[in-house]
Amino acid sequence: MAKSAEELKKLTLSEFNKAAVQFDNNDPSVYNMCRKDYPDILAEMEKENFTDVLDAGCGTGAVLALLSEKYPDKNYTGIDLSPEMISVANSKKLQGVKFICGDCENLPFAADSFDVITCSMSFHHYPHPMDFFRSCKRVLRPGGRLIIRDMTVPQPFLWFVNHVEIPLAHLVGKGDVACYGRKDFERFCRESGLKLELFERRKGCRLHCVIRKKKK
Repeated sequence: MAKSAEELKKLTLSEFNKAAVQFDNNDPSVYNMCRKDYPDILAEMEKENFTDVLDAGCGTGAVLALLSEKYPDKNYTGIDLSPEMISVANSKKLQGVKFICGDCENLPFAADSFDVITCSMSFHHYPHPMDFFRSCKRVLRPGGRLIIRDMTVPQPFLWFVNHVEIPLAHLVGKGDVACYGRKDFERFCRESGLKLELFERRKGCRLHCVIRKKKK
């Protein structure tokens, strides 16, 4: 039986509350593998000027730690569903970085607040992806970007992941919801009023996506 959105969020919350303490360790876990995405995120961000950055699904703040070290004069905010992740992130006492425990599907920020939103290996945990897209559109400034790194595979493997692998992962306490392809992101953008500028499937089954809010 398919799990409800509430059940999936509870699984995600449980998984990452437990993982928070060892999340930054150098053990060969799936969480450690996520760090390979960070250079590509930084390279994408550096293509344009930015001042205010939001990291959605920020975990322990690893992406924002790198950014704040390289660009200390910018403003950074991280949001994550897991209070344990936020606790670890706050313990790092990063200058110019604010961490908030909250739901990425309902971003608790004013309209037109950020130049860039990054989302690294978090999007596949969102039961309502359209809510996230609409929320991002609201809080991005005109011309702002949403940069997503996540997992993806080509069809027909995508069907297998979503209908076989992910339901099996639920049995061991994982809160994954779905992996998506280009057509899915085209639909998310079309229905939210955002523009898909780049969709690439990169090495390691990684999705690299750049989405923009139109200028007024």
